[in-house]
Order: sequence, then C-alpha cells, then structure tokens
Amino acid sequence: MNKMVKAILLITLTWGLLVTGCSEPSGTRLGESAPDFRLKNLDGQSISLSDLRGKPVLLNFWATRCPPCRAEMPYIQEIYEEWSDKGLVVLAVNIDESPSLIKKFLQNYNLSLPVLLDTKGNIARKYSIQYIPTTFFIDKDGIIQQKIIGAFPSKGAIEKYLNSIMP
Repeated sequence: MNKMVKAILLITLTWGLLVTGCSEPSGTRLGESAPDFRLKNLDGQSISLSDLRGKPVLLNFWATRCPPCRAEMPYIQEIYEEWSDKGLVVLAVNIDESPSLIKKFLQNYNLSLPVLLDTKGNIARKYSIQYIPTTFFIDKDGIIQQKIIGAFPSKGAIEKYLNSIMP
C-alpha cells in the first residue's frame, strides 16, 4: 500500500509540474490584456502599446537572421499598406539586432512598415517568445485575440486572423 501512495503522489506531482511548467505566463494568453511596453522605432521615436488603445494591433516579433521571418515580411508589408487606412496598426518588433542591420534589410526588401527595436529582448521575454516569427492580434481594447507561431504563407493567411480584431 505504501508503494501505491508513493506512486500516486509522484504522478500527481509530475502532472502538476507539467501543467504549470507548460502554461504561458499571464498576459500572453488569448483573452487577456496584452502586456504594455515602450520601445523606440528606427527614427528614435518612443512607441507604447497602451498609447494605441482604441486601435487593433498586429504585433509581430521577428529578426533578420530568421529565414521564415524574412519570407513573411512582404505579406506583412502588404497588410500594412492595405489595412492601415482601415485603422489597423502594424508593429514589427525586431529582437536583438542593430538598427543599421535592420535598415539595410528593410531597404533590400523594399519594406516601409514600422519596426520597433527590442535590443535586449526584454519585450520578447515579457511576451514569452520562444520561436520567431510570432504574431499577436490585439483588439482595440488591448485584448489578445490570436497568437500565431510561425510564418504566414500568404497575405490571405494574415487576413484570416484580422477578422478577430477589426471592427
């Protein structure tokens, strides 16, 4: 009987560790408020997520060193060009790269979308980014409606998720 109790305790403890260890931290789950942040863009202007309250936001975490990130950037650019007039805010948060490298990348790919600099990766950690690209769709109230890990294969794939945040 003693072995049975130990086995049950071990299973219960293991299950508890798995459940709590694998869940996302508060603030990065669907239906929760997106964690606020303040980052500078490539022009040195400071932008905060809370300043954008009232507008839907597509928040994409990426890096130039990431092939899937590079592949999806033209689609995010198209979304930026076509949906900004409809009220969508597109923010591409670059993780841990120099402004000169990012500017060169944007020029090479003919991109003009807003890029924010997470030079130390603090915001990526705040959002529990484990893989890039990762994209959050945040509604006008600052609530995370979708979180997509991995690259979008087309502009249409992004637009499918915009319905969850656009009025």
